[in-house]
Formats: sequence, C-alpha cells, structure tokens
Amino acid sequence: MLVRTRLQQLIACVGVILVVAACGGGPAGTSAGPAGPPQQGGSLTTLVTSGFAGSWPSGLDPATNTTGGANLSHMNAIFSGLFKLVADDDGGNARVEPELASGYEFEDGGKTVKVSIREGIEFSDGTPFDAEAVAFNWERAVDSSCTCAPRWPLVEEGGITVEGNTVVLKFTQPYAAVINSMVVSNANWIASPTALEKMGEEKFKMKPVGAGPFKVVSNRLSSELRLTRNENYHKQGRPYLDELIIKSVGGDQPAYQAVLAGQAQVFEGMVTTPLIDQAQGNPQVTVTPQPPTSPYVIQLNTKKAPFDEQKAREAIYYATDVEAIRKGLFGNRYPAAQTFTGPGGMFHDDTVPGYRTYDPEKARQLVKELGGLTVHLGTIKQYVAEQINTALQSQWEEVGIKTTIDSHELNSLIGNFNSGEWEAMLQTAGAWDPAAGVGVGFRFDSEAPFSGVADPELDTLLDDAAATIEPQERDELYAEAGKLISDKAYAPFILAFAPTNIAAEGVHGPGVTTKIPPVLVNTGIQWDEVWMSQ
Repeated sequence: MLVRTRLQQLIACVGVILVVAACGGGPAGTSAGPAGPPQQGGSLTTLVTSGFAGSWPSGLDPATNTTGGANLSHMNAIFSGLFKLVADDDGGNARVEPELASGYEFEDGGKTVKVSIREGIEFSDGTPFDAEAVAFNWERAVDSSCTCAPRWPLVEEGGITVEGNTVVLKFTQPYAAVINSMVVSNANWIASPTALEKMGEEKFKMKPVGAGPFKVVSNRLSSELRLTRNENYHKQGRPYLDELIIKSVGGDQPAYQAVLAGQAQVFEGMVTTPLIDQAQGNPQVTVTPQPPTSPYVIQLNTKKAPFDEQKAREAIYYATDVEAIRKGLFGNRYPAAQTFTGPGGMFHDDTVPGYRTYDPEKARQLVKELGGLTVHLGTIKQYVAEQINTALQSQWEEVGIKTTIDSHELNSLIGNFNSGEWEAMLQTAGAWDPAAGVGVGFRFDSEAPFSGVADPELDTLLDDAAATIEPQERDELYAEAGKLISDKAYAPFILAFAPTNIAAEGVHGPGVTTKIPPVLVNTGIQWDEVWMSQ
C-alpha cells in the first residue's frame, strides 16, 4: 500500500448516518461472516433507495452515467473494477488491491503512474480487455460530466499513453492518491470499446458491456436492472450467483418488509433508526453496519451572503448542539465529528484543536451583532439527513437564527449546487482516502462545483496532501487542513456515518454480511463473492 490506514476504534455499537448499526458478530440480527463453503447458484434481489443509489436516470455507461458514484452496485456488477477496496471481515486492515489490473508503480516522484493490465481477460462480448481498451475508457472518463470523473492533473499532451499491456498516466504534479481514488471513479469501470462502437452511446447506456461478473439482461432506468452470470468472467467458478437483480425502492419500510417477505434478499443502506432496532433483534435477517468514513457536514456557501462573513459562520457553529442530536435523535449511535474523516477511514482525528462547540450565548451575541441572521438549509431526501435538519432548525431558532429547510432528490440537489445560489447544505464530506471521490476536495476545494469555499491556502494544503506519497506527511497536511477549516469556521461537522446493510438469512458475502469501509457513502459490495445457501 502507498499509504497506511490509521483506523481508530469505533465507538461501541457504532451506527452511522445513512444508517445505524449493531455491534458486530454473534447474536441474531448482527453482522456475520460466511457459514460454510460458498454454494453455486440462485437469484438474488438487492434493493437500493430511490433517493440515491436507486436513481440512474442517464443509464449505466461509465462515461455518461451522471450518478455513477451512487450506483456502485450496478457498476461493479457489470464492469468489476481495475482496483477494489477490501478489508478483513471486521472492517479492519482496509486496502486497495488490483482486480482487473495486475499492479501499478510510481515513477518520477509520483508524477508518472504505470498501471499494468491482467493478461487473458475478455469482456462479456468476447473481445479483449487490454491496455488499449483501458486507455480508450480513461479518455472518455476524464471528459465525463459525472461527479465520479477522475480529477487527474494530467499533462496537456501525452497524459494517457499505452506501453504494451500497461497504461501510463503523466501528471503535472505528483498524485499519490490516484490508485486509492480509482475505486470511486468511473475510470475504474472499463466498457467494451467494440460494443460501444457497434451499439452507439444511446443503446449502450441501456445495455452496457463490461468484464464484470454479470451481464445486463434488461434495464429500466431508476427502476430495475436484471443481470445474469457472465460465463467469460476471469475468475473460475465466479460469480456464485446465477442472477442478480437490482431494484429501486421508495423507502426503508417497504424495503425491509420486502426482505422479510422473501421478495428481496438484500437492502443496501437502511436509514430509519427504529427499523434498524427491529432488524437487530430479528433472526430472519443479518444486520451489518459498515465502518464510518464520511461525516455529515453543514456546508456554508462562503461565496455569498450571509456566510461570506465569518461571524455568521461562527454563529452556526455555536448554535449547533451535536451532542443533543446524537443523544436525542440517535441514542449515541453515531460518533461526533470535527473534521472531514470518519473512524473507518484514513488519517482520522477525533478532535481538532480550537474547534468551536455548542455555546448558545455566544451564538445569540453574534446574531445580535449581525443584526439578525436568516438561513435556508437544504439536504438530500433521506431519513437521517432530514431528521438532523429538523433538529438544526429548532436549535438555530432558539438563538434567533430564522431557518427554513427543504429536501432534494439527487438530481435536484446537484442542480442547486451548480447554480451557486444555495446558502447552507447538510451533506457528507470525506471518503476512505480523503483525496478520493467525494472526499474533502469535493466539498472544500475552490474549483469544485460542490464546494462553498474559495481559499487558496486550503487548496494548497489539500493539493499537497493528495500529492504526497509519504503517509506521515499526508497525515500532517490533512490535520492542518482540518484546523484551517475549523479556524475560519468554514463548515461545522456533525456525525460520522456509513451505511448498514440488511441481508436475509442464508446470504453471505463481502460488504453484505462483512464490513468494508464505504468508498463513497455506500460500501462497494463484491458481488462475485456473494452467495446464498440453497
């Protein structure tokens, strides 16, 4: 590994945002590892919520899927990945390993990266999976409008080249996080160039062709994806399942009832705390909380009023009672956060020196000095996020901050950010590696469309941290960045989170009934290893 993981002890019975948890292993209703050798065969239906992973309105072509970062199950099942994040069954010792790639090496101090491609692999249409195919896909990926597109600092000419069965990336500056970030990027999902050319983009996005464990049978956008076993898959005897069906579901209650009724076998990302409590005591299901990597953060748009003034931002910090939310809404299930990493990810710190905590008198004084403060607070349409927003509205109004709240579907949320007219948003910030995917740069870099901050000093710290190969130096730079965000009151953090997955009795597999730190809100389930007792 290029970087070390500084995983810290999860608090007892850690749950997390999009979902809560149960203490691992043992009694009914808790996470469990495989029981016996894997069995071949069966059809499995997994449910994903319509507000996030259950939305794929633009199809499943890696280069044109605008919600690809949310659709990990779909994309990994069809395309597998050049790299994958794996962990021990308890979520520890997380690391990125080659999958369709065979390895990688850094040269020129990290400015050149060579990724070698595994020999003898074919796409499910029988055409060769090779370095030329990867380079073709990477050229499309960097031009993609998806938030999951790689943000590589490529040189203008010759940034992506091929040497035999190796693809070479040349950067203008070192980029140590390039491999770790691959697992949350559309650069990880390689489509068949032959199939794309033959079908055209419009047809291909509906029935894409990859080298993953499954092939597409049918695809109803944001509704149902039916997949069948890929006989050309590069691992002999895999996948174990004959069929995988991914269905969008409107909420936790119908999803849970569907699992109990045998209409589905897995639900990814339950967010309703009372239902998770029920599931933990139900012998019909296995409840697997994933290690938290991405804390909730109240993003403040410092580029426009009222949060272009630091006093207004400080008022939000002092008006926010994180402990009351943790205890009152979630029974101490979620660890508090003061920075952009969670306990399940890299370079995590529990606290930040000088961080402003709840002080209603200071908040009232600042609101008075400002001559009043009115805030519009938005979030994604999900249970935990909406619960937190309601609590924040109540807390802020107690100190004189007039607050309106609303919730958005994913596409609407993206539109709000792109408009630049938003004021405050409760979102998640961070990733397993802070430089990957929707990591800290996604929410705090000046050039990011989903950031409310424009600070050259912070940009430099984040760029240097992403570029630095030495783990200890990266750790120190991220600590400095967290301190700078805190000192300038850019965005108060709330709770660290990760999804909890629900599986019917007899279902086993990495990320379903074992723990893998989420790479981007949801865990990257390794579908080729998931199996069902017959």
